[in-house]
Amino acid sequence: MKSTGFVFRAMSAAFVFIALVSVFGGVAYAQGSEALQIATLQKPVWHYLGAALGLGLVVIGAASGIGRFASAAAEGIARQPAAAAQISGAVSLPLFLLEGVAIIAEVVVLLIVLLK
Repeated sequence: MKSTGFVFRAMSAAFVFIALVSVFGGVAYAQGSEALQIATLQKPVWHYLGAALGLGLVVIGAASGIGRFASAAAEGIARQPAAAAQISGAVSLPLFLLEGVAIIAEVVVLLIVLLK
């Protein structure tokens, strides 16, 4: 479980980096007072950050769920090879539904980005 801590720290560092770049990005490229005024008068783009973070969390969650579900099915088939057909049949529908949820979330995020 040490890798979970590493993943959490990496995701936290990436979130902090993205937040800092999105907040101070306009100020960093400002040339003078006019550029600073233009950078501060732009529309906020927080919905892009929220969409990116939401999509990332959905994809991570779906991948984790699919991986755990598939590993449990493989373990069940390894314990009872005679029941492989029943286990495979019972596993396929929830895996498809979980993948469908991730695809629907990606479509919603794409709509948020394109319609704003």
